[in-house]
Amino acid sequence: MQEQENQSGIQKLQEKINQALNMGGEKRIERQHSLGRLTARERIQKLLDPKTFYEVGQLANSDLPEAKDKTPADGKVCGYGEIDGRQVGITADDATVMAGAGGRIGYQKEFKVHIKAHQKGFPSIHLGDGGGARIPDIMGATGMMTFTYDVLSEPRDRKSPKITAIMGECYGGPTWEAAASDIVVQVKGSTMAVTGPPVLEVATGEKIDAQSLGGWKIHAEKTGIVDFFAEDDADCLRIIKKILSYLPSNADELPTRLASDTGKNFRQERLLNILPENTKMSYNAHEILEIIFDKGSLLELKPYYDGSLITSLARLDGQVVGVLANNPRVTAGAMGPGACEKAISFITLCDSYHIPLIFLHDTPGFFVSKAAEERKMPLQIMNFIKALHYSTVPRLSLILRRSYGMAHCNMVGARMGADFLLAWPSADVSFMSPEVAANVVMGRKLMQAPNPEEAYQNFMVEMAQMNAPWEAAAQNLIDKIIDPRDTRQELCQALKFAQGNSNQKYSKRLLKSWPKIL
Repeated sequence: MQEQENQSGIQKLQEKINQALNMGGEKRIERQHSLGRLTARERIQKLLDPKTFYEVGQLANSDLPEAKDKTPADGKVCGYGEIDGRQVGITADDATVMAGAGGRIGYQKEFKVHIKAHQKGFPSIHLGDGGGARIPDIMGATGMMTFTYDVLSEPRDRKSPKITAIMGECYGGPTWEAAASDIVVQVKGSTMAVTGPPVLEVATGEKIDAQSLGGWKIHAEKTGIVDFFAEDDADCLRIIKKILSYLPSNADELPTRLASDTGKNFRQERLLNILPENTKMSYNAHEILEIIFDKGSLLELKPYYDGSLITSLARLDGQVVGVLANNPRVTAGAMGPGACEKAISFITLCDSYHIPLIFLHDTPGFFVSKAAEERKMPLQIMNFIKALHYSTVPRLSLILRRSYGMAHCNMVGARMGADFLLAWPSADVSFMSPEVAANVVMGRKLMQAPNPEEAYQNFMVEMAQMNAPWEAAAQNLIDKIIDPRDTRQELCQALKFAQGNSNQKYSKRLLKSWPKIL
């Protein structure tokens, strides 16, 4: 009798497992594939190391009687696994069940995995493809008050990395997860917004298509919420794996250092030919970074959002570093409000996970305009400074060419706490460019000179001498003027001494609770 009961129970278990694995059924799975997208289970299978997925809550379903038989796993596939041998928590919206909208039980599963991963000290990943909470579950006082997102119920202190991927039509829940994550990846063709076009039209009368509301270009160029953009699901999962390779599993660990085959003792002769003689001309700042840092190691965040500042993870002789570099090809390197937001977000990320920062200057100052003022430019600049003050990772600063005005301070110039401030001989440091100074400060005096053109040229020569790094180095305001060809070696040595003993490699994490975007 006992054996029969056991057999019956095993059979029932297998039936329920099969129902869960079948998700929303063949037709809905085919529809997901017709959109060029993988299912939630396929995504998890491709992301994790083979046979490491430990699923939890597989037999869950909606707690609403009318939806119980229509909601296998209650629309969320959740559990734990390994990526390149590292433990992770993983959750995914199942778009084949109720279009990926989450029920109360499904969200409880998701929250539990993220919270436990946080407690146990390994990264958590959410693969978003759903329309937030299901309306029946969240309506009414009881529905609303029993439905709280994990990103709202406890503070985010970055104890372990959190990554969200936007892989379908994401509104509500996946959007909140993304906004609270350390890193966000969006697949082109997907959408992310607070709510979808149909709700927006009913609520406000505004008619807009999904891509115009929350497509990848909006987040790439306008919001800055998304860090990386993928061509398709496979590319998105590849990017997630690469991101994890730069981050520690938790804040008690340092990022993994890899063996570097780039070498650090060769001279970077190409650096002599990149800067134009005419300081008004731009150049490819990315090319400089490719030469200095380990080959193929640059991983740029928010590449389309205010490109006047490049923010990139990289490796220097195998060690993970965070790079902030001015980009003269965009607004001549003048940083706007978006660049300040990028910098704050990036500094917070690096400081939270013990990643040293390296600043490369070539900026005429901050971008000034009516539009910049409307976006609270002074506040953004000072919040940038405040983030620097709170950061406690090693910081190196290298002046390549121009470093003018307040931007000199924000790029960790003199007396701003750089462990080492270095400069190329081409460094040009002042409150403003000589051309602007000639017109603003000396304009009338130059015009009244017997020979205005000669007076102007003399003034420019004098300013060039004043702006050059030699006198600043003589007064010990610059630690070292270096041969550009030795930049990689100099940074490697400076970083070694900036980190000191092993305990000083760890940040105090004073920025751990700072919002990602201000």
